[in-house]
Amino acid sequence: MSVTYKDYYQILGVPRDASAEQITKAFRKLARKYHPDVNQESGAEDKFKEINEAHAVLKDQQKRERYDTLGPSWEHGQDFRPPPGYENFGFHYTGGGGRSADDLGDFSDFFSALFGGLGGGFGEAGHRSGRDRRNFGGRSGFGGGFAPGGGPRTGEDHEAEILVSLEEAARGASRTVRLSKPGGGPRSLKVAIPAGIADGTRIRLKNQGGDGVAGGPPGDLYLRVRLQPHPRLRVDGHDLIARVEIAPWQAALGDRIEVATLDGKVRLQVPAGTASATRFRLRGQGLPGRDGAAGGDLYVETVIAVSDELSAEQRRLYEQLRDTE
Repeated sequence: MSVTYKDYYQILGVPRDASAEQITKAFRKLARKYHPDVNQESGAEDKFKEINEAHAVLKDQQKRERYDTLGPSWEHGQDFRPPPGYENFGFHYTGGGGRSADDLGDFSDFFSALFGGLGGGFGEAGHRSGRDRRNFGGRSGFGGGFAPGGGPRTGEDHEAEILVSLEEAARGASRTVRLSKPGGGPRSLKVAIPAGIADGTRIRLKNQGGDGVAGGPPGDLYLRVRLQPHPRLRVDGHDLIARVEIAPWQAALGDRIEVATLDGKVRLQVPAGTASATRFRLRGQGLPGRDGAAGGDLYVETVIAVSDELSAEQRRLYEQLRDTE
């Protein structure tokens, strides 16, 4: 049987001596880019399958050693005929309902030529597998696994991102999100956004991940929170930072200025002689903490603003001030 040789190292963009950590890091980066749920471009799904297959081989030490015996002399895309003896090596799996391992994945003929058709499912990116399933009794990792005897297996954990506004993060909210997963259509889920949630936090939706195999339970879906940019406020952990413009005379003489917070407007006393980039702290005006933890503060940073269109009187007064100095 002649098939097309696949350079799994080239597909993932890693050197042949790459560590397991480098391989997984490269896989995750590419999988997030090409996952069919987030990339609708032509060819993205085929690219996703290709990098999923490469990772399934290189992350497994036994498969990687077997693949490496071919040597680096092959070039990507060459016709490949398995060396003598390879056709006698393989895995066989028969799961519930009589499905073979080939039914469980979308791996190439080249993969089948080397490993006897051991398949697997999608794993990473917009929906990301959460655990390594090489422990056969638990959850499988990227690319799936197999359970001797066809026992039930828990479905893969998936991950997606959800955009949350600062107001929602501060007060909490209930959202309905629409998601798609490989092999299934769109679905709507109601999600509770707890008050005080921080950027990067994961929300677990139990049994909303990949389907179980042979009667096993579904995996979980994790929604990773990403805070939307705010027009006036920057986020630093649970603290918020606001830049407020003040006029030169306010900076020199002092004044009470209005500052917008997430809970409305407050008045801030700016003392005389305030320099640009001075910070004022408003306690408790940041994002709230969770589970009894202390919340953040709002830091107001002053920016002295000068108009680029001065009237004749304003120019005269500025010149007078200059001469006085």
